[in-house]
Amino acid sequence: MDNIVITGSTRGIGLCMAREFLEAGCTVTVSGRNEGSRGAVLEALHAHADRVQYVPCDVTKTPEIERLWNESTAKWGPVSVWINNAGQNCPNEFVYDTGTAYVDRVVDTNVKGVIHGSRIAAKRMLDQGSGRIWNMEGLGSDGMIIRKTVLYGMTKAALTYFTKGLAKELAGTRVRVGRLSPGMMLTDFITKTSDGEPSPVTGERSFRTVFNILADKPETVAAFLVPRMLRNRKGDSHIVWLTGAKAAFRFVRSAFVKRDLI
Repeated sequence: MDNIVITGSTRGIGLCMAREFLEAGCTVTVSGRNEGSRGAVLEALHAHADRVQYVPCDVTKTPEIERLWNESTAKWGPVSVWINNAGQNCPNEFVYDTGTAYVDRVVDTNVKGVIHGSRIAAKRMLDQGSGRIWNMEGLGSDGMIIRKTVLYGMTKAALTYFTKGLAKELAGTRVRVGRLSPGMMLTDFITKTSDGEPSPVTGERSFRTVFNILADKPETVAAFLVPRMLRNRKGDSHIVWLTGAKAAFRFVRSAFVKRDLI
């Protein structure tokens, strides 16, 4: 039975992946920054209550990442799969208008959080003899630059470089590192600002048009990603949901089939 740990899994793609892993028979440790999320998360996964636990974890604090690992292994043994999914979005504004607190929060979560999560998991997996680490890509991972999302995109570009580099450093070991590319999803990252307010970008007609063509619900993406993660045994792997071919097909199909996600 695979033992799974997912950071940032109180909602969205993280929570949906947790549910898919549980339905596949795995044990799962879900986590989020706040203890207050425990009740809602465990209720959402109550059908598998005997194989899931919630551990609060702020990925900007390395002692909490270490505690997340320790509590998972204490309950279910060696960690098979560790997923760095926790992320922080930022205001839809120009970099020079973004406050220092937001800059620090985005970089600390999306860059440092992934680095610390990966290095702690890698070291522990080397000690236990094996394991797989997956890091979640996003806008910017492929080098695309969109105005007013530059800060977030920079962190995801850094994540891609870091993950590929770590995979090279772990080559020849039984610890595998890979990337997950979920494409566009209907989550709070899109519909809300970093303060939890409705996002102004969803009111832009051009954005809504493209989003309705290319985006998917997180449960759809999770159902695609999870079985491939469980089967994968290769290093430096890249699991991609929205491929170039799929995106092109959807644009062609949009002339005949309308989708209305937002």
